[in-house]
Amino acid sequence: MNATEILRNELLGELELGIRSMEGLLRKVQAKDWEYQPSDNMRSLKDLAKHIVSIPEVDLHIFQGKDQETIQKLEAKYDQLESADDMIKAMHHGFEEYKAFIQSLSEEDLLTKKTKPFYLEEGSIQAHWLVEEVSHLFHHRGQFFNYLKQLGYDVTMFDLYV
Repeated sequence: MNATEILRNELLGELELGIRSMEGLLRKVQAKDWEYQPSDNMRSLKDLAKHIVSIPEVDLHIFQGKDQETIQKLEAKYDQLESADDMIKAMHHGFEEYKAFIQSLSEEDLLTKKTKPFYLEEGSIQAHWLVEEVSHLFHHRGQFFNYLKQLGYDVTMFDLYV
């Protein structure tokens, strides 16, 4: 295994950890808390959850250069999710799709093929988008964790590394 494969596998492993730990956090939420919103200018717990579970599939399509209308339709699909079980199922589906795409890339494509999201003027290589994916998921997972802390849930750092 070469260095590129090692790095790709490590990043996918981190992403999988984020997905697995997010599943655990979602399973803790009681129905009465879904509408919790720490501030008027922040998402509700449910809206944040829907955003997080959409990240693998939506970002994959963004990073593949799909147009804004396609992305909005995909996001609307996630907005329809209501239960934690439905969110978890959709998140795993999106992750498997994302993982399959990343694993299908040749070493050359991972390191040199550029794609441009609809909202940027310049694109980046696929390796950049993989790092972006991990940081995006972990950023919002941290927000979700903090929402649960604010609600008094018994969550610790151990919930983040299962």
